[in-house]
Amino acid sequence: MSVELTEADRHIYDTELRGFLPEKILDAHVHLFDAACLVPNPNFAEKSVYRKFGCVFPYEQMLAWAADLLPGQTFAVNAFGQPSFDTDLERAANYCGRIVDNERCFGMALVAPSDTAETVIDRVTRNRLIGYKPYLTFVQGKPKNDITIFDMLPEAQMAAADERGLAITLHIPREGRLADPVNQQQMVDLCRRYPNTAIIFAHIGRAYYMRNVTGFLDGIAACDNAYIDTAMVNHEGVLEYAFRHFPRERIIFGSDAPIAFLRGKSVEINNQYAYLMGEDYAIGSAIYDAAHAVRFTFSYYEQLRGIRLAAERAGLSRLEIENLFYNTAFHLFRGIAKRNYGKH
Repeated sequence: MSVELTEADRHIYDTELRGFLPEKILDAHVHLFDAACLVPNPNFAEKSVYRKFGCVFPYEQMLAWAADLLPGQTFAVNAFGQPSFDTDLERAANYCGRIVDNERCFGMALVAPSDTAETVIDRVTRNRLIGYKPYLTFVQGKPKNDITIFDMLPEAQMAAADERGLAITLHIPREGRLADPVNQQQMVDLCRRYPNTAIIFAHIGRAYYMRNVTGFLDGIAACDNAYIDTAMVNHEGVLEYAFRHFPRERIIFGSDAPIAFLRGKSVEINNQYAYLMGEDYAIGSAIYDAAHAVRFTFSYYEQLRGIRLAAERAGLSRLEIENLFYNTAFHLFRGIAKRNYGKH
């Protein structure tokens, strides 16, 4: 499907984003997959976001959407599959292997804690990927709110990743997210135990409102191999806090596309957050505007707007903005690819 850009959307880009965004953007958090990545008879829920895109979201579609939404930018991605039981993990990694060139398209494998270290490394290296992405859904036999980071990342998998200097994008578990004391301890322990692994804590540790981020970045900020990505964070206060309290050279832009292509915005409400949605799809704590009382733009644009405001308030330099959107992720990912696979 094609992007339905309104005049209001174009006005946002032209007046708020065109002069702010650097020429190069690397979106480090994108879910890409085709029908071959899925198990037979996949069971996408009635309101799954992926139904908007025909239950697939291939690389070509991502590039088409990026070209329409970001017409002044050269665009690159770091991709992984759709982390659910509808996905065949081997086929998803193979798909990433077919599209990566480790220049404008990097990729990660989805992994489950039940995978052996040998399986994980084969899945990554056979497809020339730069690392992997676990997900709490794949942890079996434990209540969701009791899952820990180390349940998601077995020691043998981590040791193998550390030996090769890979990257891991980690969506941390538990209801308290970044503020959870178990997570706080294990995030630091993970970085210290495996210093050669780049640990990218997705969604700024899933901190979408101020109480959840304030005072909770210090531990991983002190770890040189800890990074954060900005995926789905549009709260300018949270972003500004990250820019002021986490090393800027280790913050990278991510969107969580294609979810980011829905029309909506995450808002803070009474020390909580909710997605106010202009489209009736189920993502987290979504509140759908069934009466169409609000005119929404893309979550992708709202994220970029939040970053712009936060960057202005925190006083980011032009180089720091270029690092955020491209340089940091590119040099990290390209370095991993060169070490493991050579120049080509």
